[in-house]
Amino acid sequence: MNLVKAFKKEEKIRFQHVDYAGIVFYPRFLEMLNALVEDWFEEALQRPFSQMHKTGGIPTVDLKVQFRKAARLGETLSKYLWVKSLGGSSVQLGFRFDDETGNICLEGEVVLVNVVISENRNDIKSSAFLPEIRDKMEQFIILDSFSEIS
Repeated sequence: MNLVKAFKKEEKIRFQHVDYAGIVFYPRFLEMLNALVEDWFEEALQRPFSQMHKTGGIPTVDLKVQFRKAARLGETLSKYLWVKSLGGSSVQLGFRFDDETGNICLEGEVVLVNVVISENRNDIKSSAFLPEIRDKMEQFIILDSFSEIS
């Protein structure tokens, strides 16, 4: 798969990420994924969570993960994120974490929904992406399916 259009960040595996065996404890991978999504929104879409979460959010409504290979303390992962499909208020993202030799450690897809939250924080409803956000997201579209990631 050509990941040239994907958003990319690197992350060093630290002691806080690993279990007693020295490999990434699986919930830490999900925290790394969340950090990748947050960085994409801030750096690529210019929509930082610190601003977005005052009146809305982007909750996860579906998540598929495949753990392919252990990642170990001291390694650096290349984390990739791209748009697989874009709806009115939802976006399906593909993601992949590669080790230093290019082996896939983790891959999958996540669906996020753009929401607005009422002032009293009691009501949440989906809301269409603003045109300028959609335009920025479209730059990251890669149409390969989940099963074709390699």
